[in-house]
Amino acid sequence: MSLCDFRYLEKKLADGEPLSGEEALGAAGAPLDELTDVVFRVQNMFAPEYELCAIVNGKSGRCSEDCRYCAQSSFYKTASEYYPLKDGEFLDEAFSSACRQRLDYFSVVTSGRALSAGEIRRLVPLYKKWSETGTVGLCCSHGLLRSEEFGLLVEAGVKRYHCNLETSRRYFPFVCTTHSYDEKIRSIREAQASGLEVCSGGIIGMGETWQDRVEMALELRALKIRSIPLNFLSPIPGTAFGSLPAPSAETACRVFALFRLLLPTAFLRLAGGRTALPEAGKFLLKAGANAAITGNLLTTSGGCAADDRAFIAEIRGSV
Repeated sequence: MSLCDFRYLEKKLADGEPLSGEEALGAAGAPLDELTDVVFRVQNMFAPEYELCAIVNGKSGRCSEDCRYCAQSSFYKTASEYYPLKDGEFLDEAFSSACRQRLDYFSVVTSGRALSAGEIRRLVPLYKKWSETGTVGLCCSHGLLRSEEFGLLVEAGVKRYHCNLETSRRYFPFVCTTHSYDEKIRSIREAQASGLEVCSGGIIGMGETWQDRVEMALELRALKIRSIPLNFLSPIPGTAFGSLPAPSAETACRVFALFRLLLPTAFLRLAGGRTALPEAGKFLLKAGANAAITGNLLTTSGGCAADDRAFIAEIRGSV
């Protein structure tokens, strides 16, 4: 792609016109230094703010779903730990840690197709207590819930709900067969209708094509999702995808560039798989990413909040 083509795309975005999948995919194949320069300009034009969040694994393992990447699925034999829903003391400490680190959001993530009504009732008082502090925004990820359960979360002060699409509609059956893409879409729309902002993204490196990545980005755009975690596959022995190679740093750059061009105002979140990248993927915060899950993830380690914040300050100082 020529400099003239890049200027046309930048002008189109500045004029409020969304790029097509073909335009963004063409740009994502350009020489990497030219691509990252353009994407950083777009990032500073439309999404100059950065956001850090933390997650805690509130319930682990023995999941009924067959997601082919996941160490917590009961379909695979892995070294993943099993435990039921954690108690309030454990979750309180995780929340307090997020507050001490002055993070923007904190999320409790639980394994399984969906939490039971009883488990939701156990969490609601904690969410109410945390929300009253007004220190950290509350997010959670409890599976394919329904409207009435989303309503309870809203009443408890939860602001954001996480439900990943994972990949494109075409490729989803190659990733999971125990629930459908349409069930994902239904849950996202019901969460939005209940008043929750939705965080939704996917995993890169599961055998999908670049066109699948484009289609996932366009679906997220159609759903008006603004918080988008982009994970890079961590091949876990024992899972169906355990022998796949982890995506390269260059692929990571091009993926974030693609999503930034298609979703210029979104919080594109550096998420799972970051520790396999140089410097825990911090370079992506200058190549399309403007958010990150910091600290440990679910079954893998993550980056360091202090390091992420220092690098963001460095980026802001260079603009």
